[in-house]
This record gives sequence, C-alpha cells and structure tokens, in this order.
Amino acid sequence: MLKNLVKDLKPSSTLAINETSKQLEQQGKKIFKFGFGQSPFKVPEDVVEELKSNASQNKYLPMQGLEELREAVAKYSSKKKNYNYKANNVIIGPGSKELMFLLHVIFDGEIILPAPSWVSYAPQAILGRNKIQILQTERENNWFPTGAQIEKIISKDKDKNYLLFLNSPNNPSGQVCNKLEEISEIAKKYNLIILSDEIYSELTFSKNFKSISSYCPEKTIISTGLSKWCGAGGWRLGYFIIPDELNNIKNMINVLASETFSAVSAPIQYAAIKAYENDHSNYITKSVNILSAVGKYVFLNLKSNKVLINEPQGGFYLMPEFLNNKFKTSSDMCTDILNNTGVALLPGSDFGFNPDKMLARLSFTDFDGQEFMKNIDETKKIDENLINKFAPKVVEGVNKLKNWSENL
Repeated sequence: MLKNLVKDLKPSSTLAINETSKQLEQQGKKIFKFGFGQSPFKVPEDVVEELKSNASQNKYLPMQGLEELREAVAKYSSKKKNYNYKANNVIIGPGSKELMFLLHVIFDGEIILPAPSWVSYAPQAILGRNKIQILQTERENNWFPTGAQIEKIISKDKDKNYLLFLNSPNNPSGQVCNKLEEISEIAKKYNLIILSDEIYSELTFSKNFKSISSYCPEKTIISTGLSKWCGAGGWRLGYFIIPDELNNIKNMINVLASETFSAVSAPIQYAAIKAYENDHSNYITKSVNILSAVGKYVFLNLKSNKVLINEPQGGFYLMPEFLNNKFKTSSDMCTDILNNTGVALLPGSDFGFNPDKMLARLSFTDFDGQEFMKNIDETKKIDENLINKFAPKVVEGVNKLKNWSENL
C-alpha cells in the first residue's frame, strides 16, 4: 500500500542538512554550509519589481499555466534549443519537482536512474510504484551512463516502456554529459523516453550547453525553471516542455495537476514573464563567471592523492572521493567531517552510490553572491584575491576539509 511506502521514506536529505546546519548555527557553532544547494544570487531586480507590481493578482490562472508565460517560455526555449516549441508544449508547475512527481505517478513502465542522481528521483519513483533500475557510473564517464549500459537493461525486455532521468549539468557531480548522442540513439531504437533535467543548464561553465533534445526532441521531456539561474528557488516555479509526440503524457499530467496544485501562484507567473522576455545575459554571465571561478578554486585546493575529484563543469556542486579505510559508510564519514570541522556535506549514498564508496557532495555557494556580483564586471578575471574577499567561508571551509583529509 502507498501508506506503507510513505512510512518507509525519510525527509529529503538536502532539506534535512539545511535544517541541521541552521540548528547548529543557532547553538553557536560555525558551520560551513556545503550541504545545501541554493543559488547565492538574488533574483534580478526587474523580475522582483514585476512581482511587486503584480502582487494584487488574486485570480486562479489556467491550470497548464498563464498563456503569456507559456508563450514566453516556448519562444525562449525554441531559440536556445533550435526547435519550434509552442505554448501548448509547456506546463507550468510549482517547481519542476512537483511535475516530476506527477510524471512518476502517470508513467507505466520502468524508471532508469543513473547513480549519482538527485536525491528526490528515487523516492518519487517509489511513490509512483514503478520498478527502478539503478545504473552505477564511472568517474571517467563524467559520472553518466553509457548507451551500452542503458541498452543492456532495455534489451532484457524490449516491450516495456522505460523512462530515463538525465540531469546535466549534474547534481551532485557538477559534470556535463558527454554521451548525449549515443544515449539518444538508444531512445530512438526502443520504448525509451528521456526526462532531461536541465535546471542547471544556464549555469554551464563552457557557456555552450547541449541538450539531448537536440538529438531526439520527440522522445525528450525538458524540465527546468527559475530556481537556479534566476536565484528564485523559494518562488517555486518550474516547467516541463513536452513535445507533440508525447501529448498523451502531457494530458495525463494536466489531469493530475488539476486535482493537486490547481495552478501556480498568479503573481509569480506574471513576474516570470519578465524573466524570460527581458535580457538577463549580463546577470547570467556574471553568475557563471563567479561560480566557475569559485568551483575551480575548490577543485584545485581540495584535490590530492587522498581526494579524487573532477573539476566542476556547471551548476554549483562537485563530488570529492576521500580515499580511506577509516569509515564503513559515506554517511559516517560526513558525520565525522561535520563534527570535527563544521563542514556540512551530503554522503554519496544519498545519491544512489553504494554506502561504502567514500563520496560526498559539496555545494560551493556559502557566500554572498549579490555582493560578489556588484564588485565584478563581465570582463574582469576573478582571481584568488577576489575569492578570498567575497567567498571567505568557502575558502575557510575548504581549508578545514583539506586538513581533515590529510589526517586520514
């Protein structure tokens, strides 16, 4: 029964570590909040002003979303993806997380989750009562599955429907998928739909994000929203772009949406139009330059013969592996790190890795992004002096983590 499934679930580990960090700070302890992933930047001012001017909007909006917003999203996405999306392809939700949950509920088949995957994919799949296939990945493949791995699962029962969750740039690894074309060929060959979670796509450090929808748009549902690139996580606005070929899925999600969240907050939707209609390229460029520089600083200062780590390629995470025989599980290790250094991390086991693999997710956003952004321009090189000045807790926390690792 569903009630029994819910009883077995734990609260989201990302939200839990944020609450734990706050509690420890209230007790007077200095905590380096590397466990919770949240944009350090404020929402662009023009979008905030639009929210203020629409605060009086109090009517229920269309369940699929405000048409003007869906048109703005479709136009914005069509330009980015070089594909002709229409407003009717877009569903606006109270965060992409809610829309993903509805997708799990309506999907009839098997869910394929790479390890690592965002912490909420698996619990949602469990609640959707679909069978889950976990694919263990390798560092040399940027922590993404290969086409051959996916085909090996599907070829055992070719008549089933499959749904692959692909998150690039990735949470928790900070890596970008370099297997898009070969994965798309598997999707075309079998009954495989891809949920492309592109919530960090605007924060790709190469500034040249490639979506798997470029290779198989007819089999790809794009999921994204305002939370990461626009600094609006608390506003709770996300969306799906669903191609015409998957209209049956869109229609079923619409039915469930009508019986659950009804419609997204009206003022938020009106404000979001400006997020997609106005030019925010300067804001995004500054955000990417800062995150790229801070991420590289963490990478360079943490990597050693005891810490294996890939340089981050997008978003605001990286995933160090601490080589040791001291701890039985990554959760035990992260508890020890928090107790001895004040650095809050999330264990790799929360993201689908075997518990004995000593991986952790590190979010390098514990700094005042607005202050940092005010003191640079698009062309100014962000050096170590600027990072020391505007991201001092990141610098101190990394030093504490490095010292801890050297004593393993």
